[in-house]
Amino acid sequence: MSSLVLYRNGSIYTAADPFATAMLVEGGTVAWVGSESAASALLDSRMEVVDLEGALVAPAFFDSHVHLTETGLALTALDLRGAGSLAQALDAVAGHAAAGPGPVLGSGWDETAWPEGRGPSAEELERAAGGRDVYLARVDLHSAAVSTGLAVRAGLAAHEGWDGAGGVRGPAHAAIRAAVLDLDGTTRAGLQRRGLEHLASNGYAAAAEMAAPHIAGRADLEALFHLLDAEGEALPRIYAYWGEAVGTAEQARSLAGSFGGPLAGLGGDLCVDGSIGSRTARLRAPYTDAPETRGTLHLDAAAIASHVAACSAAGIQAGFHAIGDAAIDETVAGLGLAAERVGLAAVQAGRHRIEHAEMADDAAIEALLGFGVTASLQPLFDAAWGGAEGLYARRLGAGRAAGMNEVGRFLAAGVPVALGSDSPVVPASPWLAVKACLELTSERARISARAAFLAHTRAGYRAVGEPSPLAGQLGPGTEATFAVWQASELAVQTPDLRVSSWSTDARAGTPMLPVLDEGAPRCLRTVRNGRVIFDATK
Repeated sequence: MSSLVLYRNGSIYTAADPFATAMLVEGGTVAWVGSESAASALLDSRMEVVDLEGALVAPAFFDSHVHLTETGLALTALDLRGAGSLAQALDAVAGHAAAGPGPVLGSGWDETAWPEGRGPSAEELERAAGGRDVYLARVDLHSAAVSTGLAVRAGLAAHEGWDGAGGVRGPAHAAIRAAVLDLDGTTRAGLQRRGLEHLASNGYAAAAEMAAPHIAGRADLEALFHLLDAEGEALPRIYAYWGEAVGTAEQARSLAGSFGGPLAGLGGDLCVDGSIGSRTARLRAPYTDAPETRGTLHLDAAAIASHVAACSAAGIQAGFHAIGDAAIDETVAGLGLAAERVGLAAVQAGRHRIEHAEMADDAAIEALLGFGVTASLQPLFDAAWGGAEGLYARRLGAGRAAGMNEVGRFLAAGVPVALGSDSPVVPASPWLAVKACLELTSERARISARAAFLAHTRAGYRAVGEPSPLAGQLGPGTEATFAVWQASELAVQTPDLRVSSWSTDARAGTPMLPVLDEGAPRCLRTVRNGRVIFDATK
């Protein structure tokens, strides 16, 4: 590929020129953007010319919360997201077992939409798989169902969280995951590469990997660093987090420097609680459909404070997974205790993160703003589980479910927001995430397509502390990191019904984005730092 590439005859999403139809890339840098007539005058024999044929060129997306090995596994193993009943899921297990040797690994099932209203039992999985070991992670990855034989061989009866009938969560789930994901190096690298290639094929050029001891273990993150050292230039850029608590600044520095690769922070899926779907998110009041429980609290305010204080003193970003309202309360309290210990300025300087924050209320959002915390949110959670008949309403009741995933309230309050997928929990599909922001269940939570796009591009770089202020943008002098999209129509779109919901008039001077009424546009090419990392024609 030439070091000079002229993209022309399309639309360029850039603040430098809202009417731009062409862009010149020199090496890893955008050298020029402008009109078609100017591109014709600029053209010379040194340039490779890419005819966009009307396609859109826009900054590539940044996924602020992914699990690469699990994404690769979901893409290659049994995917149960399409199962409409327990019977269909068991049929899929039987078909997968009959197709080849080895254990049956799968994910994506959600019993809340099944007529049976429950997940598979160990005996049902044992029968369906003909005695093969079966591990099926629930869609949220916070619980799973396993077959009888696998449960016995893994000694799950000795672990808290084994329900005796096939369901695992908490320590039992961590134990079985460790066994299932005890992969050889070649297999692990293949899954991670598959996950990275999947991101690139969906227009992502960067992502935050949320590793933790209870997810895939230390060996998994070390293997990812090894893969990135060897092949990283041809793949999306990864900012890695490790979710393990520390108590002192010395421990924080030692842990952060022990992986053979640079960590973006100590946090991410450092879990204060679990998930709504598995009823392990920690709530102030009991679950509507399980009044005997308020979920699980993994870290209290004192432990959170110790971690935040240690990381703040060490100059390392901390972060926490907190979903339920009580877990968010505990996180806020821990931030406050840390500020008392090391000073508010030190905590604010840490740029710490909170992941998910699905049940944050106004008081919590105001507190997070005061502590300088960034919210890493997943709007596709609402698309999957929101609404009057969704999982949230079943688990929590209509009142509590109505005020969840309120992206717009965070932004209106001034809290920085970065968007992610939590892949493979929901698909790594950035335009569908943008669309979800336009259609959030809570009307006050909805934001414009442009605001969502910015939160899913340049805000991701800011959230990880990328020093370049131009990261995630396109214009002369910026890094040539972008995606090319086949989009039938572009518009300026807003969810506010008091004004025109969209406009296709470029004279407004606002760069336009794809109209998403009929789904997501197709990614044709993804480029990172001038290098093509995905090409739909190859």
